[in-house]
Amino acid sequence: MKIKKGIGASPGVAIAPAVVVDTEEFDIPERHVPVDHAQAELARLRKAIGVSKKEILDLRKRSADRIGKEIASIFDFHLGLLEDEALVKKFSDTILGGHVTAEYAVATVLRGFAKEFQAMPTQYLAERVKDVYDIEKRLLRNLIGQRRHSLAHLTRDVNLLAHDLTPSQAAGMDREHVLGLAIDAGGLTSHTTIVARALGIPAVVGLNDVAAEVASGDLVIIDGNRGVVVIGPDPQTIEGYRKFAAKQVEFIHSLDKLRDLPAVTRDGHEVTLLGNVEFPDEAENVLDKGGSGVGLYRTEFLFLGSDTEPSEDDQYKAYRRVLDICGDRPVVIRTFDLGADKYTQSRQRTPERNPMLGCRSIRYCLQNLAMFKRQVRAILRASVNTQASLLFPLIASLSELRQAKTVVRDVIEDLEEEEIEHRSDIPIGMMVETPAAALQCDAFAQEVDYFSIGTNDLVQYTLAVDRGNEKVASMYTMTNPAVLRLIKEIVRAGQRFDIPVSMCGEMAGDPQYTLLLLGLGLRIFSCSPPAIPEIKKMVRSVTLEQAMMVARRVMSFDTEKEVTNFLRVETRKILPEAYAD
Repeated sequence: MKIKKGIGASPGVAIAPAVVVDTEEFDIPERHVPVDHAQAELARLRKAIGVSKKEILDLRKRSADRIGKEIASIFDFHLGLLEDEALVKKFSDTILGGHVTAEYAVATVLRGFAKEFQAMPTQYLAERVKDVYDIEKRLLRNLIGQRRHSLAHLTRDVNLLAHDLTPSQAAGMDREHVLGLAIDAGGLTSHTTIVARALGIPAVVGLNDVAAEVASGDLVIIDGNRGVVVIGPDPQTIEGYRKFAAKQVEFIHSLDKLRDLPAVTRDGHEVTLLGNVEFPDEAENVLDKGGSGVGLYRTEFLFLGSDTEPSEDDQYKAYRRVLDICGDRPVVIRTFDLGADKYTQSRQRTPERNPMLGCRSIRYCLQNLAMFKRQVRAILRASVNTQASLLFPLIASLSELRQAKTVVRDVIEDLEEEEIEHRSDIPIGMMVETPAAALQCDAFAQEVDYFSIGTNDLVQYTLAVDRGNEKVASMYTMTNPAVLRLIKEIVRAGQRFDIPVSMCGEMAGDPQYTLLLLGLGLRIFSCSPPAIPEIKKMVRSVTLEQAMMVARRVMSFDTEKEVTNFLRVETRKILPEAYAD
């Protein structure tokens, strides 16, 4: 038995055999296969080479048609390498000689080729390194894609282990049979973590090397509460975890009685609880858990779950599906938060070195106006006779906000000229998730209809800590006094200018922060659907005066440790089941 400690990212316990998958980031661990599986790995490799060659031929033809044969000839090197018998033999020898996966053979052989090219004295040959990396990515994508496809059609309950999962992999999982997730990379607010919480799947992230230490079929326990993964547990450990899991299930079911009750404090102050969704049908989960609508629809998952850009009609149908489920309840539709994700970076010839500080979110949309306008058109068309609102992500300056609003006005004019039914008076809000926006929130409050605080990025940018980097995960904390002061100022700006302020980051879905946020003046919480009952329980168990006392005490602390310890003690008094040992 071996115990690995990581970060508890989504609560719950899952006991099941492991399925280990590789990652599109291509950090491929050395994984051995049984001797009699080597031929199957060779067959997978041959299939991936064939698919890759077809893709390159298609790409060369399209390039020739659009930009000329001379430019398209750059793909001849790619084809030549894939058809090189010596290279294919190296792949085969690596698989047969080391009994390793096809992915590992491709990664090691081509990385060796890349080093040889880098050492070439001729500049032309040295520059072929990027082409080698392109081929490696293409082969691995096709190899891993075969396995990814199988994740959507599992026949038994499993725990899924990986170095990392892309949002599209997470979105494509068989939700019935994937019981838990254990990921080497990531932090509390990575894309995979957000999806796991939304689906109610126990998850542990930041494990560094668990994917390399477990073989598919090994029994694994994933404890999302404690942030622990147990590999090859003994019978006593299994029994202990089964009892613990039963207690957790009992607690969750005890909250079902709150479903139709209002979120009102003991002294009569009303709070609005909304849900965050990635996929249209999740809106039903929000209502089932007692939510009053959708406070954040992350539309980028329409992109991340597909290999092609969704059309205007595809988007219209997805937005309309959420709006129809919610009826006359509010639905906040956020425009694409793309750019820092693997989807867009993998499609760039030269990926950005630091995409989180690069062309992402509203910047990406404003630089891809045709795509942006298609989305705005779809939103405005779908929003007719609904309570929909439009939300812009990662606004950092007034000029960005005004540019985005101008795009909306232009689209409205186009739709009017085309006599297409649409909503022209849709409320427009902005995410406050950068220190720049938080510090200038008075100016922004005069130009939008509402604020939505995005704590995931606000913490990241305030503390200069990458929220998806497991190496600095311990430094990523929502209880840092600087972050709390910014949140307080944003809420107060909303009060001064009489505009609603919601919070849709992961902080809103953690009961440990509910008292503090209520005390700071927040009245609209939006979180993953499974978190709604716990937040409602907290709200209905306290008075506003009690919450304000907690907030005053917290704002007097100088360190995140003081804040965390104090909030944990106060929350445990009200909701001890959430901290069950």
